[in-house]
Amino acid sequence: MILESNQQKIEKTIQFVKDQLKNAEGGHDWFHIERVYKTSMTIAKEETCDPLIVALGALLHDIADSKFHNGDETVGPKVAEEFLQKLEFDAAVITHVVQIIKNISFKGGKEKQNFKSVELDVVQDADRLDAIGAIGIARAFNYGGFKNRGLYNPEIQPNLNMTKEEYKNATSPTLNHFYEKLLLLKDKMNTTTGKAIAVQRHEFMTLFLDQFYKEWEGK
Repeated sequence: MILESNQQKIEKTIQFVKDQLKNAEGGHDWFHIERVYKTSMTIAKEETCDPLIVALGALLHDIADSKFHNGDETVGPKVAEEFLQKLEFDAAVITHVVQIIKNISFKGGKEKQNFKSVELDVVQDADRLDAIGAIGIARAFNYGGFKNRGLYNPEIQPNLNMTKEEYKNATSPTLNHFYEKLLLLKDKMNTTTGKAIAVQRHEFMTLFLDQFYKEWEGK
């Protein structure tokens, strides 16, 4: 349960995020944040965790995604920390939320997290769930178009052994991203609820890929 005074601060956070992301790329805009926020609160009901931390972590997790800031991973945590300080949250709350932002990203799937908490598990699952299934497919191709990437090139194979820097700087066709990240997420879920939702969304992606390859071959 979130106290009424904190609920008012969450409403201010929502407005802040909407303002900050009003011109964001379609896969990383306010609606992405809203979906992650809603899914996070759904998962949180099944976990023993602090709903305030979950709410703030979900709302601020992409406040300044490094993809849109020349790869700088310090911008998001800094923006979030300064905003939460203005709202006069306790230092412990601010520190926890900032750690969620710093550790939530996939980053090629090989980076070790420097921080662990149930609240991070919840928000990370919600964020990853928004990367798979029907919306995940739409977001992948939306971002690919934003970066002027091809849909698919059978001569360019997915790279499953990328370093963090190679992953961040990849320019391969969008379909490769399914194998380099999206299809891997089902087995990287943290919570029972996240795992259950991921199974269904994963199956939808495999059906999509089957149909994609049939159409690519003119069948």
